[in-house]
Amino acid sequence: MSRIGQLARDIAQWIPSGTVGAFSRPSAVFLHGVATSVSDPRVETNQHDRDAFRAIARTLNANFDVMPLAALGEVLRHPDRHRRAVFLMSDDGYANTLTVAADILEELHLPWTLFVSSHHVDTGERSPIFLALLFAFYGREGRHSIPHLGGVEIGADRGRLAESLVSRLRDFDMARAQEAVDAMVATFEPQHFAALRARFDTERFLTWDEVRMLACRGVEIGAHAHRHWPMHTLQPPAKLREQALLPKAIIEREVGPCRYFAYPFGNDGDISPDAWRAVKDAGYDAAFTTLAGSLDAGTNRFLLPRYGLAPRDPNLASMIALLRAGNGRVRRFQDRLAA
Repeated sequence: MSRIGQLARDIAQWIPSGTVGAFSRPSAVFLHGVATSVSDPRVETNQHDRDAFRAIARTLNANFDVMPLAALGEVLRHPDRHRRAVFLMSDDGYANTLTVAADILEELHLPWTLFVSSHHVDTGERSPIFLALLFAFYGREGRHSIPHLGGVEIGADRGRLAESLVSRLRDFDMARAQEAVDAMVATFEPQHFAALRARFDTERFLTWDEVRMLACRGVEIGAHAHRHWPMHTLQPPAKLREQALLPKAIIEREVGPCRYFAYPFGNDGDISPDAWRAVKDAGYDAAFTTLAGSLDAGTNRFLLPRYGLAPRDPNLASMIALLRAGNGRVRRFQDRLAA
């Protein structure tokens, strides 16, 4: 989280939502999975607890106008008419969005959008970051030779190792990152790895049949790239074009129209100038980052801000009203990428 985001969360806890409600502007918020229970938050980093998410959904329902993403164009054209508008989204395509999140949101009549990474739905392959965290926290102690990372020592301080691995992997292009993660997985005994996959079933992705079930329930389906990896400057232009074009083609073949895109990771440093132009050229209507801010008519439609929901967000109404404080950073980010 950025310093601005942490400061806003710190301030929000002291401000009654009614006090700042008049300052609200249209916003987008997102989460990832929603689990019935989280057994190890060190590796299930993308999972909301079911009861905590239900509280978040009720807060959104009580304080905002949660709108379908099809209304985005109208909201961007006339943000002053839609100060309470919020667009709710879920990234990645975890299987529990169907078995847990969808029921909660349907009960409250809240529209939402699901962004899926088509490769992971196609193959069932777990997220590279999750696999790296499994290696850090559950791998065999000792020294392991990992391509592009050299000798990796698993010892007492597994938390620090996890932070280092994730940071270094995110700086790689997709091919090198995959080679490193594949080597990490290969260090596990097959039975041990199978047991870990079963234990952390929260990290399983939807199938296309399950994505279609959500679409039939009114969920907007968007693209979260083909492979879930940063679209930064280390990715070749051809790979960036593939990351934008391929999921749209697959989703339209498997499910139906795909009009919106969300960048994997999506923060400063995760998106290159070539990336957002590839998304624009692929024919999407709009695309979302993970920089927090509010939505307005002057923003780049292919670098829109979103707020990442905390695992527990007790001051959410105040927090959303304060998101406009991040617009300066968002605009500088957009201008830098558009230059």
